[in-house]
Amino acid sequence: MVAEQLEIERKFDVDEGFAVPALDGVPGVAAVAGPVVHELAAVYHDTADLRLVRTRVTLRRRTGGPDEGWHLKLPAGAARRELHAPLTDGTDVAPAELLDVIGGLLAGEVPAPVVTMRTRRVVTALRDAPGRVLAELADDTVTATVAAGTAGGAPEVRSWRELEVELVDGPEAVLAAVGEVLVAAGARPSPRASKLAFALSSRLGRSG
Repeated sequence: MVAEQLEIERKFDVDEGFAVPALDGVPGVAAVAGPVVHELAAVYHDTADLRLVRTRVTLRRRTGGPDEGWHLKLPAGAARRELHAPLTDGTDVAPAELLDVIGGLLAGEVPAPVVTMRTRRVVTALRDAPGRVLAELADDTVTATVAAGTAGGAPEVRSWRELEVELVDGPEAVLAAVGEVLVAAGARPSPRASKLAFALSSRLGRSG
């Protein structure tokens, strides 16, 4: 069964030694829960010419964390539409329900692994006074291994740290307020569209 949600988030680049500031003073935030640590492993699939990521589409198989499974992310204006399907035992092929959605882009080609990404994610939940989760802050330390683009080529390994603030059940003003606090502490708004685009930037011909 495929589930769907709208992903609204902001990303920030931070140095290895960045200290996440206190967020319980953000307007509307009454409590900060956590942190909760997840070890995530994701394999991203695309065509040989990377036509999915070039059109801001992401297809991945993730294990670890509360949302493990297959994820298909599609552009939806400033946000992203995310489709989720459970893992299928014994196969690394994406579910037909997800492949059908991007059938026009694939044009009969079966997407194959292009990047393997391992992420240590530290999640902090921002709650209002009644206990509702307004947003979540994910502090990600990422190592991405990019498959060789040519026969006989060597894989490329990239590592970095970034923060993601994702809206859960709060107003978008919360994202702006949290972002101001993070930037004041030294975080930098990230120009890249996704982790995958950054990992593949050498093959895409841009900085990600």
